[in-house]
Amino acid sequence: MKSRLIASLAGALLLAGCSSRPPITVVPHVDLPRFMGDWYVIANIPTFIEKGAHNAVESYRMNPDGTIATTFTFRQDSFTGPQKRHEPTGFVLDQQSNAIWGMRFIWPIKADYRIVYLNPEYTQTIIGREKRDYVWIMARTPSIPEAEYQKLIELLRREGYDVANINKVPQQW
Repeated sequence: MKSRLIASLAGALLLAGCSSRPPITVVPHVDLPRFMGDWYVIANIPTFIEKGAHNAVESYRMNPDGTIATTFTFRQDSFTGPQKRHEPTGFVLDQQSNAIWGMRFIWPIKADYRIVYLNPEYTQTIIGREKRDYVWIMARTPSIPEAEYQKLIELLRREGYDVANINKVPQQW
């Protein structure tokens, strides 16, 4: 009896760990040349390298081979802190939508990178991940109106993100 109870509890815990949520939504199409350029990081659930980032900017440039040269720069821990620079390479994995990428920081690993939102003017975007562990709200300007920011947060809530983990990134230019 006791072993059956333990087995049942273990099975329930395993099933509870399984995610039944649908795949994260991506935009139907990204015009890659239009998406290229500088994007200010407005808010994020940061990776370990981004914690304490100030004035964070992600820049994209198409390479002749179709990969995306990416430059991520920020100041560490303050607006006058040391400048950090990372240069991963992006790979478009879904050629029909151009919205699903792999981002390689270290060979051979390509991190999941999905364009979850992109406004028609190409001035605001959200980059998410299927795991919903990291997210980046970005814009062509260092700030966006609070009402627009809240709409983006609500979109992320609907996509299954724990929005309590999203932090605004300090921008001062």
